[in-house]
Amino acid sequence: MPKLKPKPKPETQPSEHLEQVRLVSWFRKTYPSVRIFAIPNGGGRSMAQGAALKAEGVSPGVPDLFVPEWCLWVEMKRETGGTVSPVQKDWIAYLEGIGHRIIIGRGFENAKRQIEGVKRPTDFAGLGLGDWQRLGANACLG
Repeated sequence: MPKLKPKPKPETQPSEHLEQVRLVSWFRKTYPSVRIFAIPNGGGRSMAQGAALKAEGVSPGVPDLFVPEWCLWVEMKRETGGTVSPVQKDWIAYLEGIGHRIIIGRGFENAKRQIEGVKRPTDFAGLGLGDWQRLGANACLG
C-alpha cells in the first residue's frame, strides 16, 4: 500500500486582534510622539459587562483605533474575509462628515501603507488652518 502524503495545512491568517497589535506596536515605534489608542468595542463579554460598558458610552461600530493629532480613525479587518458592518459604515460616514479621516486596514501591512500615506499637520508646518484645508487636508484641526 502506497504511503499517503499528509494533507498540506491550510494557511492560517492572523486574527484581527493580532493584526491590530502589530499595527499599534509599529505605530508607536515609528511615531513615538503621536498617540494612538484603541476603542474597546469588540470581544465577548458577559451581559452585565456589556450593559455596564453601554451605560458608560461604549457604542457599537466605532472604529478600532484613534490618532487624535491626525484626526485619524482606523478600522482593522483581517487581510481577507473581514467585512464592514452596517453600523460601522454609519459611524464611518458620520466621522467623515465632521472632517475626520478613516482608513480600513485589511491586515497590518495594508493599514501601515495607508497610515504612511496620510497627510499630517506636521507635513505642512507653518501653514494656517485655511491653507491646510485648501490643500485638501483634513479639516479636523481646530
